[in-house]
Amino acid sequence: MTIDPLVLMTDVEAATEALLRTAEGLDDGAVAEPSALPGWTVGHVLTHVARNADGMTNLLTWARTGVETPMYPSPEARTAGIEAGAARPLAEQVADIRDAHERFADAAAAMPASAWAVQLPPIGQSAAGVPWARLREVEVHHVDLARGYTPADWPDAFALRLLREIVTGARDDAPAMVLRPFGLEHPLVIGSDDGPVIGGPTKSIAAWLAGRGDGADLTVSPDGELPTPARWK
Repeated sequence: MTIDPLVLMTDVEAATEALLRTAEGLDDGAVAEPSALPGWTVGHVLTHVARNADGMTNLLTWARTGVETPMYPSPEARTAGIEAGAARPLAEQVADIRDAHERFADAAAAMPASAWAVQLPPIGQSAAGVPWARLREVEVHHVDLARGYTPADWPDAFALRLLREIVTGARDDAPAMVLRPFGLEHPLVIGSDDGPVIGGPTKSIAAWLAGRGDGADLTVSPDGELPTPARWK
């Protein structure tokens, strides 16, 4: 599914503003409270969202200038940055996300058309895939805040693209299954088509496969329990 990266940037803008509205509605003590991600507080998630924006800005800079600019200096530096920022006051966290988003948006606006075609090894595709990667981070981690925003709030187009991406990138050892999202004419197959048929809303199937939903509203045919999906991300 190819989409103009600048068109996707409008979705990134909307998703970021929605996440910021959620964050701005929290009280100061929320940063120390648990998120939906094991071992991470709300502050960890918010800090990661900000630092990821800076990492994506680095990738666009790489594509535009030709100077290798990794998302993070190292995995250790990524972890250290999140830990260092997690306990900051809420207002500082919100301002950090907004500023990091603006840097990312400026980097996207500065991209000449030819730079979007530059291949970036860290994401295994061209720079045109960076806005989608950022949108995915914002939408999924908004859910991970566990503060009222759920996969049911995802835009329909986002949920379908996420679902297709998970299916296309499924690991070889993922359990076989046939997915029949409501409203989709053709089934999506993981592994082989001899697995159980899973039916339900697109958002619910995407959330379940992404580890952000329990699949309670999904059906299985033949009757039985839902398979355990492969770990995503």
